[in-house]
Amino acid sequence: MPSPLISPAELSSLLSSAPRPRILDVRWRLDEPEGRPAYLEGHLPGAVYVDLERELARRGDPREGRHPLPPREQLQAAARRWGIRSGDTVVVYDDVQSVAAARAWWVLSRSGVADVRVLDGGLRGWLAARLPLETGDVLPRPPGDVVLTEIADGIADIDVTESWPDHGLLLDVRAPDRYRGDNEPLDPVGGHIPGAVNLPTTLHIEAGRFRSPDEIRASFARVGVREGVAVAAYCGSGIAATHTALAGALAGVDVVVYPGSWSQWSRSRGRLAAVGPAPSLEVVPV
Repeated sequence: MPSPLISPAELSSLLSSAPRPRILDVRWRLDEPEGRPAYLEGHLPGAVYVDLERELARRGDPREGRHPLPPREQLQAAARRWGIRSGDTVVVYDDVQSVAAARAWWVLSRSGVADVRVLDGGLRGWLAARLPLETGDVLPRPPGDVVLTEIADGIADIDVTESWPDHGLLLDVRAPDRYRGDNEPLDPVGGHIPGAVNLPTTLHIEAGRFRSPDEIRASFARVGVREGVAVAAYCGSGIAATHTALAGALAGVDVVVYPGSWSQWSRSRGRLAAVGPAPSLEVVPV
């Protein structure tokens, strides 16, 4: 299997050969979810804009979380709009530490696209290599013909996640202040799922690029990841957790993702929230 990462130099070389990879621009962040204006001002040659909020997630009941997974039909229609054809190599990128790009990588990989890569360093890495941009919109013609499958493996629902610490390691990959419950800017309750340990996904990045597999393995090991231990991850709404799954793939660690994440958990009656720096020291009802 190819590496889930590709360097700017490697991608530039692929663009000069046939068949060309399909490139997806997945610019998105919490404070600026609409990345199309920046995309139109400059993007990688041939890149198609992907709307994370509308294409890599679906609008649902708030109790499902802020970014529920898209159903197969929605994702397949979007992927065909992006021009993805059966057998294509797909390269995804964003402009903030590859967090949004990791969501695209994870969703497409889990839906049956065999070769999906993340541009290591993203847009900033491409520009640092003095590689060119294009402006305007890219609308692939004809559309793609890819056939996707429903995401069925590598995911955990809310009940499975609740019991995960009984038999494995549950990672909360948000910032430490949100894990402790000191600060919760988006969801109704602060804290973390009881039994979860904190491993911020930003620790896997240095200067915008992923750390080496050995460094990532070491950071996983420090919180208890070892051979034979089942690992699951959650974040605020199922975006950053896929970044940790990507880091795990680089390090040879299989990471199951809880897509509903804290945004679902904190809106679900009957669940508990742990606060403070320890996994289960102080627990309160949600």
